Amino acid sequence: MITHIQGKLVEKNPTDVVIECNGVGYFINISLTTYSQIPNQELIKLYTHLHIREDAHSLYGFYQRSERAIFRLLISVSGIGTSTARTMLSSLTSEQICEAIGSGDVATIQGIKGIGAKTAQRVIIELKDKILKLYDLEEVSVSQNNTNKEETLSALEVLGYTRKQSERVLDKIIKDMPNGSVEEMIKMALKNL
Repeated sequence: MITHIQGKLVEKNPTDVVIECNGVGYFINISLTTYSQIPNQELIKLYTHLHIREDAHSLYGFYQRSERAIFRLLISVSGIGTSTARTMLSSLTSEQICEAIGSGDVATIQGIKGIGAKTAQRVIIELKDKILKLYDLEEVSVSQNNTNKEETLSALEVLGYTRKQSERVLDKIIKDMPNGSVEEMIKMALKNL
């Protein structure tokens, strides 16, 4: 309904701003990322998302459209509300969130205050395809931040295989089963080494 607001910046706080537009002051919730991007000038424009609940109508503002797009994707995940999505966008930039989701980096998402392991995995499972499609990213980076891969490599080294040899085999295995457990990957690697 309200896609952006342009007007006079009346008040600026780390979590919210008040913008006066045609004599009406709009209270807009913002992330720390947006807060740091808002210039110290009188006239500003924020892209907004109007969130309507039974008990409240809340406006969320973003300095960039891309941040608003990520916010909307995040709140589409069950278990992620507007305050959690705002916390995520305050902790990481929208680009960092995209990279973490696109590469299946559970640790980065889980590092955000209030996000547990299950929620982090749900965010990645539900949004990975959308993020990869939306931002035309390659899925190659999956293996780079994969903690299971590191654990599997360490186990194979202990068993006497060279890291280079193990890594080649593991990369193929991860392409076939990106969400495989350490045990599954070790078994598959031992068959192929």
